[in-house]
Amino acid sequence: MKLGVICDGISRDLAHAVDVMDDFGLTYAELQYVGDTEVGDLSRAEVQRIDALLRDRGKPVSCLSRHVFAGMTAANRPGDVLHTQHMEALKRVIDMAHVVGSPLVRIMTPRKEQILWGSNGAERWNVAHGAWDTVAPLIAPAVDLARAEGVTLAVETGNGTMVNSNYTARRLIDELDAKDVLKVLWDPANNCWCHELAVPDGYGEVRGGYLGHIHIKDVQVDTPRATLEVREMGKGQLGPLFQPMADALRADGYDGVISFESVYHPGNGDFEAGFRASIAAFKGIFGP
Repeated sequence: MKLGVICDGISRDLAHAVDVMDDFGLTYAELQYVGDTEVGDLSRAEVQRIDALLRDRGKPVSCLSRHVFAGMTAANRPGDVLHTQHMEALKRVIDMAHVVGSPLVRIMTPRKEQILWGSNGAERWNVAHGAWDTVAPLIAPAVDLARAEGVTLAVETGNGTMVNSNYTARRLIDELDAKDVLKVLWDPANNCWCHELAVPDGYGEVRGGYLGHIHIKDVQVDTPRATLEVREMGKGQLGPLFQPMADALRADGYDGVISFESVYHPGNGDFEAGFRASIAAFKGIFGP
């Protein structure tokens, strides 16, 4: 399968990150921050330098991952000030995608309301009424823009966002009738917070053309204590599930990229050390 990494998880020095990618035989570069700048805020000259570096080193871009729509709430509406700012940022990221040849641009969704649907009394007392109904109208202009620009968006399953599971991601895509230009960016570690089992449950939701990109990391969640611990790959709650995930992806002929997300450090803030501690397990499970 096609393996890569979110480069700033190694280092925000892109040239150094590419050197480390070469050390471990990783091909696909996912860009989020370069230096101190998020994709979409880089100058034209900076984008051209990034493009030249990656092409010279044989590192195709798998995804441009700005936090588009993150931080919005159910109170926001299409065309308001914050939504307009996010749409303008998305346009800038799409412009960069055209230059660097990225097939995907990541988007997020607004902040999570905990209970969206219910029955037998919950629909009256517990549901955040109307919260889910605000999501599709906020994302619809992004879908229209993607169609016009000839790019594909990938909505990430986030920890604290309205789309925090493969079920909600697929539901959003279906409601928008946008399977042609909106795919799921599956982060099974993020989905642990809402207790969606990665396989067979989570993966089953995105079969049949919904899956566009994958982030891999390992975690241990404690929802009652509102605590999240990132762990060395294989030593968290996803450890027993990574191989079944890889087997299912291979069996179905998944042809997208799997990006290692290096957000673990061994207690000293050294994320490159965390990357080096986990990358062999990642390649051993998901590699050829």
